[in-house]
Amino acid sequence: MTQTLRKGWTTGACAAAAARAAFTALHGGGFPDPVTIRLPGGQTPSFALARRERHPGSATAGVVKDAGDDPDVTHGALVLATVEAGPAGGGVTFRAGAGVGTVTLPGLPLPPGEPAINPGPRAQIAANIAEAAASLGLAADAVVTVSIPGGEDLATRTLNARLGILGGLSILGTTGVVLPYSCAAWVESIRRGVDVATALGIGELAAATGKTSEAAIRRAHPLPDQAFIDMGDLAGALLKALRAKPCRRLLLAGGPAKLAKLAAGKMDLHSRAGAADLGRLADMLAGLGADAATVAAARGADSVAQALALAAPLPLADAIARRAREVTLAVLSGGTDVEIWVVDRKGAVIGRAGGA
Repeated sequence: MTQTLRKGWTTGACAAAAARAAFTALHGGGFPDPVTIRLPGGQTPSFALARRERHPGSATAGVVKDAGDDPDVTHGALVLATVEAGPAGGGVTFRAGAGVGTVTLPGLPLPPGEPAINPGPRAQIAANIAEAAASLGLAADAVVTVSIPGGEDLATRTLNARLGILGGLSILGTTGVVLPYSCAAWVESIRRGVDVATALGIGELAAATGKTSEAAIRRAHPLPDQAFIDMGDLAGALLKALRAKPCRRLLLAGGPAKLAKLAAGKMDLHSRAGAADLGRLADMLAGLGADAATVAAARGADSVAQALALAAPLPLADAIARRAREVTLAVLSGGTDVEIWVVDRKGAVIGRAGGA
């Protein structure tokens, strides 16, 4: 029986809940616990408060993020919002507290110098403060400082530094809801990575399926950090972003099994999306002149690694790279030169296509 995965809440939704509770407490309404918020899709979830503090001129509330069954780096983090009265007619303004980053590079939805609280969460926070203010008969003028204790350490496990977001995490979330394994944050980071590189005028980008492949590129090419896009398994997200904002040159590197999937036209390279097509690899071997016994053995192999071992000394890895390059070029529809590297577990480049 398949278990239904549990949805969760974004850092933006948690910040909106904490801010609404803090605004209400600041203006004499006490801390609502649980606090109910309204999300863009109309949902009205309630959040228990993990912290409540009242100080002269400010109030702070905290919500522990529950990402559901999604493997989110911020699951279990405490999201705090401190609210102070803002100038009359000023609306809601935002500050980055401890553990929340600051934007330092162009290309992101926020200009350099702004706290890394994305437009979606800002809108959610402002809308919920407006509802709370209306219920109290007040103007929705407030200064909201969002903090995440330990956020600077957690940010080292994200792509924030590469995107020029320094000092902590980003407050993310468009809908407020985390769908398990939707990889929404990763897709967003890929898109923003391309945006930042474009804004910086970087014409040559490098994308890798993992650290070993990225290290192979770094050893050969002294590119700036912002040129490297942590594609992971999300080839489709990368190519979609580059189709909208083409670069002059793309060097894409990955392990044999993942690039064999790309060679077959798959845009999600994760194992949950299916295994590599060993029959297709056997057909490639036949095209390289392998004898019938080798082709048959490859067709019945247990893995891509085993098929590559059977193929030696025929250049099967080069054939995978060539076909992956053809697929990539077809998706990008021109304007970008593409080079593909197949990298083994030790970091050696065992196949390549395109380039000089």
